[in-house]
Amino acid sequence: MRAFGYTVAGDPAEAVRAAANTPGSAYVAGGTDLLNLMRDGAQTHDHLVDVNRLGLGGIAVDPRRLRIGGAARMRQVAEHPGVRREFPVLAQALLASASPQVRNMASIGGNLLQRTRCGYFRDSAAPCNKRTPGSGCPAITGQNRGHAILGGSDHCIATHPSDLAVALTALDATVHLLGPAGERAVPITDLYLLPGSTPDRETAMRPGELITGVDVPRTALAAESRYLKLRDRATFEFAVVSVAAALRTKGRVVRDVRLAFGGVGTRPWRDTRVEAALRGRPLTGQAIAEAGRLLVRDARAYEGNGFKVELVQRALASILGELGGLR
Repeated sequence: MRAFGYTVAGDPAEAVRAAANTPGSAYVAGGTDLLNLMRDGAQTHDHLVDVNRLGLGGIAVDPRRLRIGGAARMRQVAEHPGVRREFPVLAQALLASASPQVRNMASIGGNLLQRTRCGYFRDSAAPCNKRTPGSGCPAITGQNRGHAILGGSDHCIATHPSDLAVALTALDATVHLLGPAGERAVPITDLYLLPGSTPDRETAMRPGELITGVDVPRTALAAESRYLKLRDRATFEFAVVSVAAALRTKGRVVRDVRLAFGGVGTRPWRDTRVEAALRGRPLTGQAIAEAGRLLVRDARAYEGNGFKVELVQRALASILGELGGLR
């Protein structure tokens, strides 16, 4: 790892100024992902701005929303009684992430800003359009078992690793940002970008912006939510396929539903047409199967990851069956 400067900011405005005034800056809280990428040579920064003293670690549930501070730790959010009771999909997604040691340190903002990556991105000896635009994507013809079947391009098929981002996408969360131009709020569905021809640009965040918090609407639907993660080992492993689902029924008829998927897309994947296909219909095995086929209608599978086309449909059927009382 090459040498870098280090500043401990005392408040959010100071943090933004420090980052804006020093080219090559990045924010750091727990550092559980960023420092590993810097150590591997996959990511380089000349200056880190410590955001642990900004007062952004709060977690609060009010009548309208859940507000999570950008510097709140994953463990704190997962164990918060209000989150576990009224937003169970968030607690489950967090507890399915990383390891207890990492969850003790990693921040919510840092978790959401994990790089969309694969083994080639972390291998500084391999070409990668994310690290060096125009160098190529060896995953397309190489080892691609863990890669995306939705949202990819000829330039990148890496998946986004955050379980939390998938759960927040299902619940229509809003991310609050502070940057040199001031504050703004971005729906999480607009935060992550498809790779297209510029896979090195992964989010809609502007230079120097900091995640100060995340808001999640407090609804009856959020309380009826679950997270299912399929992975190669029980801990410290990214999802092969995951599903965040929130479902409300009246009798057997779907009144409302929200779905988001991980492990299959180049960003946390949500297709509102799949939700619309279920809404207003009896929740039956046939309806779920039709929704699953709709989800993967545009899937582009490769030699190593073709199994995900069927697996994600099975995962969808499993979680909706559980929520809908079909099992």
